[in-house]
Amino acid sequence: MPNDAVNESAPALREGAFLGREAFRDRIRQAVQQAADEGWRELFFCDVDFEDWPLNERPVIEALGRWVRHAQSFTIVAQRYDKVIRLHPLFTEWRKFWSHKIEGRTCAPRDAQDLPSALWSPHWALQRMDLLRSAGVAGADAERRTALRETLDECLRRSTVGFPSTTLGL
Repeated sequence: MPNDAVNESAPALREGAFLGREAFRDRIRQAVQQAADEGWRELFFCDVDFEDWPLNERPVIEALGRWVRHAQSFTIVAQRYDKVIRLHPLFTEWRKFWSHKIEGRTCAPRDAQDLPSALWSPHWALQRMDLLRSAGVAGADAERRTALRETLDECLRRSTVGFPSTTLGL
């Protein structure tokens, strides 16, 4: 059974700077896989619209499925979810099934650049600082993770409930 202890057999997540959309996506894939393999208790995803995230890939959804069974907290924050619904139908369907464990929030900053593009966990974090070039930094550094979590918590304070698991209509 997975736990929060570091799994010695799992490959280490990449640390340091990254550049490019595929490098960003690859780090997201690896982090979700590691979260599932090691049973991380919490994940926090934040992005304006998640357009560049690999959330419609079956291996990512399968890893999230393994992870969420043991998870305590999964928070996802976006400015809007229209692209998530359109571009990531696998994730959207998965989210419906696990809606009781996923907190979907909407945060509308004055400028889209004010909403971080980040994946945070108590073990490792990733943040894109330059969305145009998909440039950012990833790693397990506690100071960087703490600072990012404080930024994400501020987004949560300004957010409202969003990304419903079902849509009601006539």
